[in-house]
Amino acid sequence: MSLSASLPIRVPLIAAPVTPFARDGSVASGSVEALAERLVRQGVDGVFVNGTTGESHSLDAGERRLLAERWVSVLRGTSLRCIIHVGSNCLQEARELAVHAQASGASGIAALAPSYFKPADVEAWVDSSAFIASGAPQLPFHAYDLPSMTGIHLASDRFLTLAAERIPTLAGLKFSNPDLVLLQRCVAALGAGQELLFGCDDLLLPAVALGATGAVGSTYNLAAPLYRVMQTAAARGDWGLARRAQRHSIRLIEILGGGGYLGSLKAVLEQEGIQVGSVRLPLRAPNQIQTQDLLAGWEAWSAEAAEIVAA
Repeated sequence: MSLSASLPIRVPLIAAPVTPFARDGSVASGSVEALAERLVRQGVDGVFVNGTTGESHSLDAGERRLLAERWVSVLRGTSLRCIIHVGSNCLQEARELAVHAQASGASGIAALAPSYFKPADVEAWVDSSAFIASGAPQLPFHAYDLPSMTGIHLASDRFLTLAAERIPTLAGLKFSNPDLVLLQRCVAALGAGQELLFGCDDLLLPAVALGATGAVGSTYNLAAPLYRVMQTAAARGDWGLARRAQRHSIRLIEILGGGGYLGSLKAVLEQEGIQVGSVRLPLRAPNQIQTQDLLAGWEAWSAEAAEIVAA
């Protein structure tokens, strides 16, 4: 029996893929296929395209449409979901991206609230989200709560309650927020068939224990099997192994953070043979010394991860 088959409650893992760039800084959409093949091998359940990990706010609308089309095309015929993040500080642009995502064949959309002129209250957040979601009336819509990047600290549980009356396609919340008390309130506010996709990889174990129904994360590009083992171990009551797996995921995040998180993530993917290039300014790639330390840390981390997955 496979590990996933022995898990009574299997929490979907949705990878947030990086955006591949060529040497000249342009989007290298031809690399999407190799990245998708890796994610299929990793055993993820879907992708969350053009999110934070994909440097969406460093992409123009044309590049975001190109990536949406490419990911949908590459994943066609697989069982993987393809959720497209369409959020923008310009609500009209966000709605147009939602229209495009539906026309392209995406399986869902998500949107951050505008974060320059910010919604002053939950009602304004709901109004903004309803306008975006109306562009794709056939697609499930997830609100995206990411206060560390947006600076928006609103009651996302109240959002779910109010949005249920305004957004017919509301599918739940992408909750990239380490506030586990608020997470529980959001879980209680979910409607029938809605989901809470948790976005903090280093807290996935407690989040699932508290009711998160799925996960979106950047480290699933590298370590999805580790998170599967964590879930399986917890399901059978082996909390020692589950905690070991979660601690090891935290170690991976620490290793990636040493030279700039997204630049380091891309450097590791390059080391693994996936041509994704570097990051766009204002982000910076790790320097030569940082890269040497990063890859040495990745090699050691991978050896221990293999032991945990085999346990």
